[in-house]
Amino acid sequence: MTEFHLLDEPTTSDLAAKVTQAWRDFAGALAEALPTLPPKSELFLTVDPTAYGTGDVVYSVGVTVGEDNVLSAMAVGNGLLPTGYKLDRNAVAAMIELGWSPPGVIPGSREHFGQTATSELAPQLAVTLTRTLRDVYGAPHPAFVVYGARDDEEESITLTGLGTARPESSLALSEADLDLADGEDPDDDGLDLGERVRTVVAALLKTTPEELTVDQDGDIGIRAGSAMVFVKVRDNPPLIDVFSPLLTEVEPNEQLFVRLSELTNRMPIGRLYCTNGTVWASVPVMGRRFQATHLVLAIQVMTGLADELDDRLQGEFGGKRFYSEGDKPALPERTGMYL
Repeated sequence: MTEFHLLDEPTTSDLAAKVTQAWRDFAGALAEALPTLPPKSELFLTVDPTAYGTGDVVYSVGVTVGEDNVLSAMAVGNGLLPTGYKLDRNAVAAMIELGWSPPGVIPGSREHFGQTATSELAPQLAVTLTRTLRDVYGAPHPAFVVYGARDDEEESITLTGLGTARPESSLALSEADLDLADGEDPDDDGLDLGERVRTVVAALLKTTPEELTVDQDGDIGIRAGSAMVFVKVRDNPPLIDVFSPLLTEVEPNEQLFVRLSELTNRMPIGRLYCTNGTVWASVPVMGRRFQATHLVLAIQVMTGLADELDDRLQGEFGGKRFYSEGDKPALPERTGMYL
């Protein structure tokens, strides 16, 4: 895959470098996908609004393929955004700097920013779309981007993948699943939070709630490479903690605490901390007015970060990963892990 260099990339921390690499992978995959789209098809990329609690506010970009293989790109402008969510002057200037024409300039763009490119310029367009999602619309990671493609008859087109971005069908949750998990099933209003969480996790892992891996504390376990991610439901207050013991048998010192603080400050959500010789990563999801998509996002972000950070932190501070090559899982003393 082609290496794509996005401007203004952070390079001073491992976590920032990982997020940057995720955006590079996304841009590279997008550049490869654009020329393969058939004429009259459309690809859309949307920042998942449920990740920020912005309701129906949608920041999205789309690409339509012409019969002459001209790629027509559009991006949401202020005419489509409500008060409080409109792009400020700096954001509009950034759009122009990225090559977007103001809304209405390109025929048919109406309230959208627009630009066109030939299929040969797909790599440059892919970078523009990526930077628009990341730098202007504020997506912290490709995992917060949902994508889909349709042909001229509105039939879905299957793409092989765009990095860690999520296809619109990737959650493997039917509307009935989501209603049930969100407590909106009219026939079962009494479904408790734990049952809703198990429904979501099982659908995400394409299994049944009964077949989930559950430990003696009732926490659901999800393996992520050399790391293990747990999903724990708390009742008072209603909270779902998606957490991972990144390293055990670590010698706490000032350098470690400074490092964890620096990484936490750069994380879009969640935090890292050390207690009882174990380094933890944790992303909370509110249980009150529970939204299934919030939990799915937390799990996807955590599984990606945990598998990367346990290796990097072990290289700096020693300790043991949850899964070490040739070793059985090390079960840490799980004390003081919650927010």
